[in-house]
Amino acid sequence: MAIAANASPTSGLVDLSTGQISREIFVNEEIYQQEQEQIFSRAWLFIGHESQVSKPGDYFVSSMGEESVILCRDRQGSIHVFLNSCRHRGMKVCRYDEGNTPVFTCPYHGWSYSTDGKLVGVPFFKDAYHEELDKSKWGLVQVAQLHNYKGSIWATWDESAPSFLEYIGGFQLYLDLLLDSWSGEEGGTEVFGGVEKWLIPCNWKFPAENFVGDRYHNISHRSVDMVGIGPSGTGRRDTAERSGARFLDICFPERGHGTVMQLRSVDAPIPESYQDLPVLAEYFRWCEEERKRRVGDRWRLMGGPGTVFPNMSYLPRQPRSIAVWHPRSANQTEVWRWFLMDSQAPPEVRDFLRQYYIRYSGPGGLTEQDDMENWNYAHAASSGVIARRHPYNYEMGMGYEIPNFEDNGLKLPGVVLDSTNARAGEQNQRAFYGRWAEFMASEDWGRLATWR
Repeated sequence: MAIAANASPTSGLVDLSTGQISREIFVNEEIYQQEQEQIFSRAWLFIGHESQVSKPGDYFVSSMGEESVILCRDRQGSIHVFLNSCRHRGMKVCRYDEGNTPVFTCPYHGWSYSTDGKLVGVPFFKDAYHEELDKSKWGLVQVAQLHNYKGSIWATWDESAPSFLEYIGGFQLYLDLLLDSWSGEEGGTEVFGGVEKWLIPCNWKFPAENFVGDRYHNISHRSVDMVGIGPSGTGRRDTAERSGARFLDICFPERGHGTVMQLRSVDAPIPESYQDLPVLAEYFRWCEEERKRRVGDRWRLMGGPGTVFPNMSYLPRQPRSIAVWHPRSANQTEVWRWFLMDSQAPPEVRDFLRQYYIRYSGPGGLTEQDDMENWNYAHAASSGVIARRHPYNYEMGMGYEIPNFEDNGLKLPGVVLDSTNARAGEQNQRAFYGRWAEFMASEDWGRLATWR
C-alpha cells in the first residue's frame, strides 16, 4: 500500500467508532518506517535502571527505536544517554553490552569521548587537523530530555516534548506499583541479574497491546496453570488473594497508556503466601502490613500487566519485570526483559524469586512461550493478500467505560472498564491504537498534548 505525500499513513486504518483496526499497520514496511520518525523520535522511551550504572564510569548499551544508545554515569556521578555513534564516521563507540570505562573510543579512527560525552581525543589532532578542529562542537549526541523516575531512566529525542511526568500523567499511580518496593517504600527496587534478549518474528505492537490489557487470552495459558509453576504450586501466581476482588481495565486515551488491576475489597485480609517457606511467608506478610500502613486505601490495588506508550510493558507483581519491545523491522521485534527485586529483600527471597522468574518469563519461561507463539502466528496471518483485506475486531466493552471511577472513597485516575464479571475488555487496546494514530498523523507536540 503506497501512502500519498502529505497524507496520514493511518487514514482509514484505525476506526475507533467501530472498534476495527486494519492488519496493514502490522505488516506495511512504509508505515513501519514512518513509526520511527513519528513515534520513536518523539515519545518518551524507557532506557534502563540507575542500578545498572551505580558507579562512575558504568555504562549500559540500550536502544531507542532502532537507535543504539549508551546509558552511563560520568566521573562526577551524573547520568547521561548518548547516541552510540562516533561523530566522525558513525561507528559504534561502545560495542559491549555493559561495563565500566574512563572513555569511549571509536575502533574505526580512534576518536575518544569522556563519559560526559565530550570529545577528548583525536588522533593526529596537531598534524592532520592543525589543531583547528573545535572539539567542543563534536561531542556525542545527547538526548534532548532525560528523567530519572524512582530509578527508572527515560529519555526522548524531542526537546519540545512535555516533561516525563506530564507525559505519564495520572498513570504515575500504576507505574509506582512496579517501581516502589513491596512494602510501599518509594523507589525501593533494583534490577536483579542480567537483561534477557531475544527475537520474535512479529511486529512490536502485538506484544505491546497484549500487555496494555489483554485479559481475554488466558485460554493460551491453561496448560501452564495446570502445571502450577507459581510460588504456591497452583496456577502461575498466588490466586487466593484475588477472590472477591474487582477486575478493572484502566486506560488513558489521551496518552495511550493502559493497565489491568484487581481491587481488593475494603475488608480484605492480608493474604497468606508461601506458607511452606517460613522466611518468604514472614517477609511478604511484613511487606503487606507495611504497605497497608504506608499507602492506606491504595493497598487495595493489586497491579497487573501494563504498557507505557509506546513500547515499555511491565508486570508489577511477581514476577516483577519490565519488557521493552524494540522494533527491528515491520516483521521482527527484539525483546529485552529486566527483572526487579526489592533492594531490601533477604537472600532467601531473592534466590526463590530468581528461580520463579526463570520459570515464568523470557524465551525459556513457560508463560511467555505461549505468548510468543500467539504473536508469531497472528503476525504471519496478517501478511497475506486476502488477510490484509479484513480488519481485526476490537469491539469488546465498547460503551461501558467509566470516566470517573470510585470505590468506597478510592478514586482511580484514568478511564475504567469494570470487567469483574466478563474478566475481559478491549478499551485499553482501542486507546493504545487511538494514540498510535494521533502520533502518526500529528506534526508536533502542539497537537499531540491533547490533555492541555
